[in-house]
Amino acid sequence: MEVGLTETLRAELSRRMMFMDGGMGTMIQKLELKEEDFRGDQFTEHPCPLIGNNDLLSITQPHLIKQIHKDYLLEGGADFISTNTFNSTSIAMADYQMENMIYQLNMASAKVAVEAAQEVTRETGKVRYVIGVLGPTNKTLSLSPSVENPAFRNIKFDEVVVAYTEQAAALLDGGVDILMVETIFDTLNAKAGLFAVSELLESEKYKHLDVPIFVSGTVVDLSGRTLSGQTVEAMVTSLTHFKPLCMGLNCALGANEMRQFIRELGEFCDTFVSCYPNAGLPNAFGGYDDTPEQMAEILEEWSASGLVNILGGCCGTTPQHIRAIVDATKDAPPRKPHSKLDTFKLTLSGLEPMLVFQESNFINIGERCNVAGSSVFKKLIMADKFSDALEVAKKQIAEGAQVLDLNFDDGMIDGEKAMAHFVNLITCEPDVSRVPLCIDSSDFKVIEAGLKCTQGKCIVNSISLKEGTEDFLAKAAIVKRYGAAVVVMAFDEQGQADNFKRKIEICKRSYDLLVNEAGYNPTDIIFDPNLLTIGTGLSEHAEYGRDFIRATEWIKKNLRGAHVSGGLSNLSFAFRGNRVIREAMHSVFLSYATQVGLDMGIVHAGNLPLLKDIDPLLKQLCDDLIWNRNGEEVTEQLLLYAEKVKGKGGKKANASDDDWFKKPLKARLNDAIVNGIDKYIVADVKEFKETTLTPPLQIIEGPLLDAMGVVGDLFGSGKMFLPQVIKSARVMKKAVAYLTPFIEASKVEGQNNKGTVILATVKGDVHDIGKNIVGVVLGCNNYRVIDLGVMCPLEKILSTADKEQADIIGVSGLITPSLREMVNIATEMNSRGMTTPLLIGGATTSRKHTAVKIWPAYPDLCIYVPDASRAVNVVTSLVNKDQKYIGDVRKLYEKVQLDHVKTLQRKNITPLTECRNKKFRCTLPTPPPPNQPGVQVFNDYDLNDVVDLIDWKPFFDVWQLRGRYPNRSYPKIFEDKTVGPEAKKLFADAHEMLAELMTSLKGRAVIGLFPAHSQGDDVVIQHDGKNLTCHMLRQQIKSGKEDVYIGTADFIGPPEANDHMGMFCCSVYGSVAMATKFEDSGDDYNSLLVKSLADRLVEAMAEHLHLKIRREIWGYDKSENLETSDLLSVKYQGTRPAPGYPSLPDHALKHVLWDVLNVSDSIGTHLTDSLAMEPPPSVCGLYIAHPDSFYFNLGLVGRDQVKNYAQRQEITVEEVEISLDSVLGYGPSIQ
Repeated sequence: MEVGLTETLRAELSRRMMFMDGGMGTMIQKLELKEEDFRGDQFTEHPCPLIGNNDLLSITQPHLIKQIHKDYLLEGGADFISTNTFNSTSIAMADYQMENMIYQLNMASAKVAVEAAQEVTRETGKVRYVIGVLGPTNKTLSLSPSVENPAFRNIKFDEVVVAYTEQAAALLDGGVDILMVETIFDTLNAKAGLFAVSELLESEKYKHLDVPIFVSGTVVDLSGRTLSGQTVEAMVTSLTHFKPLCMGLNCALGANEMRQFIRELGEFCDTFVSCYPNAGLPNAFGGYDDTPEQMAEILEEWSASGLVNILGGCCGTTPQHIRAIVDATKDAPPRKPHSKLDTFKLTLSGLEPMLVFQESNFINIGERCNVAGSSVFKKLIMADKFSDALEVAKKQIAEGAQVLDLNFDDGMIDGEKAMAHFVNLITCEPDVSRVPLCIDSSDFKVIEAGLKCTQGKCIVNSISLKEGTEDFLAKAAIVKRYGAAVVVMAFDEQGQADNFKRKIEICKRSYDLLVNEAGYNPTDIIFDPNLLTIGTGLSEHAEYGRDFIRATEWIKKNLRGAHVSGGLSNLSFAFRGNRVIREAMHSVFLSYATQVGLDMGIVHAGNLPLLKDIDPLLKQLCDDLIWNRNGEEVTEQLLLYAEKVKGKGGKKANASDDDWFKKPLKARLNDAIVNGIDKYIVADVKEFKETTLTPPLQIIEGPLLDAMGVVGDLFGSGKMFLPQVIKSARVMKKAVAYLTPFIEASKVEGQNNKGTVILATVKGDVHDIGKNIVGVVLGCNNYRVIDLGVMCPLEKILSTADKEQADIIGVSGLITPSLREMVNIATEMNSRGMTTPLLIGGATTSRKHTAVKIWPAYPDLCIYVPDASRAVNVVTSLVNKDQKYIGDVRKLYEKVQLDHVKTLQRKNITPLTECRNKKFRCTLPTPPPPNQPGVQVFNDYDLNDVVDLIDWKPFFDVWQLRGRYPNRSYPKIFEDKTVGPEAKKLFADAHEMLAELMTSLKGRAVIGLFPAHSQGDDVVIQHDGKNLTCHMLRQQIKSGKEDVYIGTADFIGPPEANDHMGMFCCSVYGSVAMATKFEDSGDDYNSLLVKSLADRLVEAMAEHLHLKIRREIWGYDKSENLETSDLLSVKYQGTRPAPGYPSLPDHALKHVLWDVLNVSDSIGTHLTDSLAMEPPPSVCGLYIAHPDSFYFNLGLVGRDQVKNYAQRQEITVEEVEISLDSVLGYGPSIQ
């Protein structure tokens, strides 16, 4: 069977670097052509000047263009040449009055390029390819040419599609191999171009062709955005549905400036990557100064990291530049595209990207830009006051809307016109257009009008089977071509689904049609299983809430990758007019629906009370109503409750408050903060403001910060502990939140502080407990802390630091791949010439790793911070530029580096062959086969069963409560004179919180027990008729007196032993959303309490699962009867080693677990790009049953094992060295 061009190029791009040509315009300018040269013989009478119309030269001077092509192929060594058609659209050619010459221009340019490529192919024997170029045109669909009228556009989407269709058809007729939409400065223009190409290639005339698609965007400056405002990641998200073979960047920037953005693009897409930069940034005369040697040196440096597949040049580059680039980078490793997309991620974009996945917080879709949902918005639209209506959108974003729903369905409104006008208006408002849009209408023409105006990847709301399969698939195909995600309503030809059975039947039918016939990525499907009104008094409505929750859970379990949305206001419509009831219903309902997978919905997030703040009686009534308990009685009870609370205002202080209010006012403020009492703080601050007439800013800078200063001093001196500090911070936040509106009203800037600190968990990592604690402690000491959250890309961290003029950057991570990202951050900071100190923290970081791996990349400015108690002193020293401190750190790190080198030299790394000959040999019999082999899924693991197995010592460690010997461990810590009392308080709070967590969190697990045998250092398991290899490592340094070198595979028998091995993953769901609610309300204490308890619960769950494995599921130790303390001391038979831990340092083993156990589909837990698990409270590992097995530390490994390990996995040594960075027994200094 003949292999098509796409697969040929895919194989070639995977094998080696390939190269494009350079600037066509640069070479034409060197010819210094005159007007008559451009006119030639054919256009002597043309009515307007033609000089500068470079594309025309393919007709008037074809020999010159052909020679330029051949120079790039022969002298430059390019694999691809690009047609001379950058401006050959009717839109751009209108400047030269040549709109009617489009076919001739493109055909001529294609033929010239094809002839050149064919001739060079024959001469050299090496195949060369022709790229048909579709340039950006000289008009933009996303930007207005009129400052006075931001919604105005001087061209429409359909006109751009027509222009690109005409151009692409001529290029295909001319014989080009590839089509490329390039120099994308407006993603909506590119959408139109790719829309045209995709329609053309599906047409009868061209559908037989195999034409790869290339896409290349343009970042206009170091902000990392296109001219129309999108980030690189957002642009990729908007265009990947066209399935290009290659995506990249070109123009505007030089090679040095483009590096960071190529890295970001590559991390966000699963295609091959191209880069063809300018020869540096333009000089004062519009020229380009980078020589071939300079440009090649820069590209050689960063292409060695495997970031790209295709290199070339743009403005200012010549065949000499391309030759230098080829010579310098031809042996660089080509980028390996991501092998598989995360099937649980929905990607959306406005100006910025948004990811929606299993453990994302509930996505709040703002509903106020909907004429059916907001009378205010409707009146403004009816009055043609679109600018005022834009303020409604701005307010929603400010209040936390993450997606903006737009709907103009009204008999008195021209929906198509209004939708297009408002989307165009939004596009020019960055604060609004940064979020994705939800284009909402029952009229599909209105939906298309919106799709034609948005450059981002939006949501279409909605389509359904109401009009039958043919209509459904036709609309789905249109939505897919525009690249939007789609909401599917649970309607069919029979009407609305109003019970569980109908809901899942319609959703299943819709899903099968979309995935199997329409070719949808399942993650782009969002089901709305009809959230209908309950509490109406009609019995047929009573199951609506329960059925929606059941349907949501069924969809998430059975319709792989799909998402679920719902309109929450419908649920409580029967109680309209009673906000207390409705808001309580929404919160209670969401607490259940989000646990089973509800991803998003239309709801006022700011009006959702925390569950703990709802009157227990009201919460119980809402529970009963949602789950249809007690029939009609519950509706009557809710109505009685509504009457009971109607009109009630504030409460007077009761008798127990008297003692508090007897104290002087200033003392009350101090005591409230120092003792963490928030009950009276708002009333006290209000009284202080009104009675003393002190300006709000001075209240913060005076008594409040004075009290926080006391907190900081007590914590620094060890007289106050972290739980108390966080409670104090919570009270401070509450006070500041009350005063902030008064400060803003008086136009006074925020209070003075000691400095600005940026904190972030690095890209690929989702763990943030330690980082959050550091933020609270620094805030208590009057530092301005900007917390960027988790999964933060390098550019976001550094650009925020630059924008906020940060004094300090602090990065954190828990998993070992995060260490590499920290090195990347330090390297990039150094390359930018930054001087901002970089703090390193997190569980896997250490002083040694910082000194040896990170500090050399950013000398003198990179400091390891072991825990929150050290953070204040370190930050203060750095902000004050304490040269003695910096000098001491330098001396310390230089000593650590030297000691490391000496240690490596002293370590006697034994050759791998010898280690294998001296492997550990088991002497006891192989354990029996499992009672229950194969895979088992636990989707609702009873967390009440695991509480008794919680290991409390790590919990107290997180809170930095450490007793002194002999009172270090739990429960002896309570007897410690220093920390014992606070540990008891924290323990009591933890148990109170645990009681709530037991009703809010959900445990999920998947396990598998499989036939297995050792194969050298690896373990092979049999599953579904296949052999799957778990690649493992072996010690190369003796760990004891015996001359033995242990590998995990030593504990698994040979093929004839009939041995087995297990795998597992368990997660606790719900803690992230719960913690975020506390954070949003300023309650850091309870947020950290939830996170730290969730971590302990999932570890206890892993312990409980292992217990069940030993006694029942595998059953190799049925008689085991150990105390909890013995279990935590690992006195049981067998082990459960985890990837990333001492015996299995390579996190890549998780890929095998995820494939074998189908973890993402089974329980929803998935891996980030850096192999962190989401949700964060997750544990995975292996089950080894052999009675001789034990836990061990792998230690350092040698270069010979690294090479062998790479060969066994068929990956590069460099990839292995990145994965095993922390255990490499060699380094540059001792090679």
